[in-house]
Amino acid sequence: MQVYSYVMTLGKDRQLAEEITQKTFFKVMTTAHGYRGAAATLTWLCAIAKNLYLDFCRKRRRDGDLPEQVAADGDMAEALADEELSFRIHQVLHQLEEPYKEVFGLWVFGELPFKKIGALFEKSENWARVTYHRARLKLRERMESE
Repeated sequence: MQVYSYVMTLGKDRQLAEEITQKTFFKVMTTAHGYRGAAATLTWLCAIAKNLYLDFCRKRRRDGDLPEQVAADGDMAEALADEELSFRIHQVLHQLEEPYKEVFGLWVFGELPFKKIGALFEKSENWARVTYHRARLKLRERMESE
């Protein structure tokens, strides 16, 4: 469930999260001899899942299989403004250094508790809280400077 939750933070698609999680454990079963034990097992699993997700995104982008963004029955101008703001935020977030970018994403988009975020990085819950707070400040500062 923790790997599935992590993949949900990345893709926000249940079917995709299930598929990536299955592929993660299949890959672990076929390449378990490659595990050196340098990181916690959950960290290793999440790294594999993240790489599989990124591979999926690259393939989807290359194949031109991007989902259509269609506004339901709302105002199209409002939807475009929200989309542009969202895109700007993601651009600035993408430019943040690690681990700020990932901790912010796990908390905001993945809704993971700080305790689990700290465990993913093999740090404390307090470290995750402080890192999230610093990421938020950096994001706000960079958004205001634009």
